[in-house]
Amino acid sequence: MTETTFYIFHGDDDLQIEQKVIDMRAKMGTSTEAMMNISDFDGESTGVGEILAAAGSYPFLADKRLVIVKGLLAWITRKGAGETGKRAVEMLLAELPELPDYSRLVFMEREKLSDKNKILKLAQDHERGYQKAFDLPKDATSWILKRARQEYGVEMHPAAAVALASVTGDDLRRADNEIAKLVSYVGEGETITEADVAALTPYVAEASLFEMVDALAEGRGQQAMTLLHRLLDDKEDAFGVYAMVIRQFRLLLLAKEFLTTGGTPGGIREALGVHSFVAEKLARQTRNFTIAELEHVYRALLDYDLKMKTGRIKTDLALDMLIASLATR
Repeated sequence: MTETTFYIFHGDDDLQIEQKVIDMRAKMGTSTEAMMNISDFDGESTGVGEILAAAGSYPFLADKRLVIVKGLLAWITRKGAGETGKRAVEMLLAELPELPDYSRLVFMEREKLSDKNKILKLAQDHERGYQKAFDLPKDATSWILKRARQEYGVEMHPAAAVALASVTGDDLRRADNEIAKLVSYVGEGETITEADVAALTPYVAEASLFEMVDALAEGRGQQAMTLLHRLLDDKEDAFGVYAMVIRQFRLLLLAKEFLTTGGTPGGIREALGVHSFVAEKLARQTRNFTIAELEHVYRALLDYDLKMKTGRIKTDLALDMLIASLATR
């Protein structure tokens, strides 16, 4: 049976890539001898010759040698790699098929390699090679529910998963860290709720921001002001809150323009690059504003921003004035 001696794991889902490599490390064992036969290299600062020499070295008191290289293939095939990169590619093409049976050389690439990449094609076509692309899931909410259940053995309410996904977006590593914190917070055997997510993540701020915009759109100025000051109390950073408000109205303006030029509510997520939770909120909130109103708000926000940065107005006062003007529009 032919041994697989070189592997390429590539794509933008670095959490899955890392898990794959962790599994390969685990198969090597935990003894001192096993650890002596595992090597890690940074592909941007290590020569191909050194990496191949490590992969070809006979294992010490073991039957396998595992060599893990991060970011090498993208580095040597990037624009500007020049002759150095070309020679590195040629060396790999010549030497990878000749690795001894005991070698396990793993390339970790945290971006998807082109189908035209010569090393990737070698891994696809050669009997000793293996490659797999790891793409981010299209539905972060489902991924969060599955991750909590399978990796941590806890259940999450769907609303809690939606709330967490709205905060972490496509950053699965951050989502995983938040799940771990939530598991510790609720305790073994408990179900994670939306209230738990609100207690431990920035979800409260984002939810309050949407609620504040709803209040503004419906002319409930006092409630909008109350929500604004809740945000200020929670974040203790008026500039940070102001940046959130600017971003929200910029997205509303972009969403409104998208819809009025023939776009559909279901297309907002892809057009603006936002999470589906945010896209749904934007689609609903745009119905309460005209393009002219949103353009006016956005210009006012930028004007206040300039005045704040030049010391002509305090941030919390600018926010209060903005709320007052919008509530009576």
